[in-house]
Amino acid sequence: MKPRLLGIAGPSCSGKTELARWISRHTGAHILNLDHYYKDLAHLPLEVRARTNFDEPASVDSLQIFADAGELAAGRPIHAPLYDFTTHSRAPGDEIIQPGEIVILEGLFALYWPELRALLDLKLYVDAPDEVCFDRRLRRDTVERGRTPESVKWQFESTVKPMAHMHILPTGEFADLVLSGLDPLDVSGEKVMARLF
Repeated sequence: MKPRLLGIAGPSCSGKTELARWISRHTGAHILNLDHYYKDLAHLPLEVRARTNFDEPASVDSLQIFADAGELAAGRPIHAPLYDFTTHSRAPGDEIIQPGEIVILEGLFALYWPELRALLDLKLYVDAPDEVCFDRRLRRDTVERGRTPESVKWQFESTVKPMAHMHILPTGEFADLVLSGLDPLDVSGEKVMARLF
């Protein structure tokens, strides 16, 4: 059986990852995290990496995303990269993603490229207001990624928010289903399940 590819896009901390995990728990779908395709910056000093614009499409290896998504769509497993968000560099090793009945491709730019959209069977967009995304990102990045509140605020204002408005929010028009990141997960999840089954 040909796997069905489900893409989930939306601004940073809108609720994409939590929705992907909910769908995975209820369907057994594997998740391919597109944020792990950031280009490796290990050759640069850490302070330069920290000030890099990670919120533009050119910051990720789109050609590898297309290739891996194509393999999954054809029913073949892939070796997906791993990324260390604390050091802004690729992590050693990889993750084997098996093409089950459903594969979830989740990330900021999941609906950005026509080449990737053409492979998706269901396109989802998760939206949330800027202030909600910032509050969630502040909690996540200070707790999970060792960032200071000042650095999180600087990054959000200088790149995350403006790039989201330029590159990510417009991709909502390509979605088959637009969901609110403020809704309870069960509510959004059931809407997705109704489209899948």
